[in-house]
Amino acid sequence: MHIPWCQRKCPYCDFNSHEAKNAIPEQDYIDALITDLEQQLPGIWGRTVNSIFFGGGTPSLMSAAGLDQLLARFRALLPLAPHAEITLEANPGSVEQEKFKDFRQLGINRLSLGIQSFNDYSLKRLGRIHNSSEARHAFATARHAGFDNINLDLMYGLPDQTLNMAIDDLDQALDLQPEHLSHYQLTLEPNTLFHNQPPPLPDDDLLWDMQQVCQQQLATAGFEHYEISAYCRSSKHCLHNLNYWQFGDYIGIGAGAHGKISDAFHQHIRRTTKPRQPQTYIESARNTNNGNTAIGHSRIISRHEVGLEYLMNTLRLQQGFPTIQFQERTGQTLALIEKGLQQAEQRGLLQRDIHHIKATELGHRHLNELLTLFM
Repeated sequence: MHIPWCQRKCPYCDFNSHEAKNAIPEQDYIDALITDLEQQLPGIWGRTVNSIFFGGGTPSLMSAAGLDQLLARFRALLPLAPHAEITLEANPGSVEQEKFKDFRQLGINRLSLGIQSFNDYSLKRLGRIHNSSEARHAFATARHAGFDNINLDLMYGLPDQTLNMAIDDLDQALDLQPEHLSHYQLTLEPNTLFHNQPPPLPDDDLLWDMQQVCQQQLATAGFEHYEISAYCRSSKHCLHNLNYWQFGDYIGIGAGAHGKISDAFHQHIRRTTKPRQPQTYIESARNTNNGNTAIGHSRIISRHEVGLEYLMNTLRLQQGFPTIQFQERTGQTLALIEKGLQQAEQRGLLQRDIHHIKATELGHRHLNELLTLFM
């Protein structure tokens, strides 16, 4: 479920997020989300929901009552697994912290905090609206509210960041003892302020040093490195994201949301996309209630695309994928990608045997180059 509003648009962010300059139209948006969900039910009858992810934007800007309304309707319409993972993304701001206890009581059992850095200078350069003290307090507040599965988003390669600054950021994150860390490099994405006005960033050699040293820090602290930028302790993998990376099915509801549903009867995979602008999305839902066309668009993934899409996800995982899973999830045999597999293996970007295929360390460093072999 995509909640598209933020208090402020960060200069590096290319997600579908919009500044909430006034009060967000919460009830109108909830009504649209429910309509969106109801419209997708015929394609997923009989399936159990194993995870729900409230992403953004800043979903914690929603009221607890609003999220309760959504979850109640969700539980009424679909079978939710008894121990389903329900994640909410939140910023460390004081307004959101006041709601953490209410969120936990709704059955939300995983919190993802957008910390990004514990350095006040870096936070200011990133356009964040919280400081390091608020970040630490948010984590403590979440623990006090009963969250025992918390992810911290942390970036490296920040403007003017040194190796010691990157190490210190990770040290402070590890001191909090989260169950999961998303540790990833800042990149300059198109259509962002940073892309148009690039700040001074570390060079490639320094970025490599940051990555290597931080990965060692995380390993020493007992974190399993299971995806390019994902680390967890005590088997606290993000089940929702694992489903993406293993090319599983999911429905996407909300402004700009994407979905993927396999249709075994018709032997195809369908992608869905929803209007990006929140007001357009709300109006589309209203028009649908009046008997008009579906919210957003859908298309069937072609035979050629499905192989590349599968690899774009599964090769991010450190363990790669079982060879048998390729046919199970795509409906195609490995012959579809055999030429690319051979080229990747020859270049040392990939290793495989009869049962398993995964990217090498070099392949993960040059994942974009690896994937071009399958285009």
